[in-house]
Amino acid sequence: MSTRYFSILAVCGVLMAAAPVAAHHALVAQYDMDKPIEITGTLNKMEFINPHSMLHLDVKNPNGSMTTWVFQTTNAGSLRSKGLARTDLVQGATYTVKGFAARNGNPMGFLRVLVFPDKKEMTFWFGDPND
Repeated sequence: MSTRYFSILAVCGVLMAAAPVAAHHALVAQYDMDKPIEITGTLNKMEFINPHSMLHLDVKNPNGSMTTWVFQTTNAGSLRSKGLARTDLVQGATYTVKGFAARNGNPMGFLRVLVFPDKKEMTFWFGDPND
């Protein structure tokens, strides 16, 4: 009886340990790393949240209408460690995002480099799409 109980506990432990790994999605599943994009717009808002922060840019379309693009980046702690403070971003200022387009065609992307209004660039992601 104790061997059976131990086996059940071991299987449950392995399944519980694997759950966080399965829950985290690969970037290549959402974003096309073969489709680099560069989008310029005005900052609508920046969400410093976990597990992924989100930058919202209002982008003017050729016909004059506006589309809000949402760019995913790393978590709030990583942004701070890379030197980005909440006060560094100014709502309504013009920013350029270099990154990768969403596979589903929605106005979404993965932020690789952020270009500030003064043309300073900050890189948030360097390469491995499974990071």
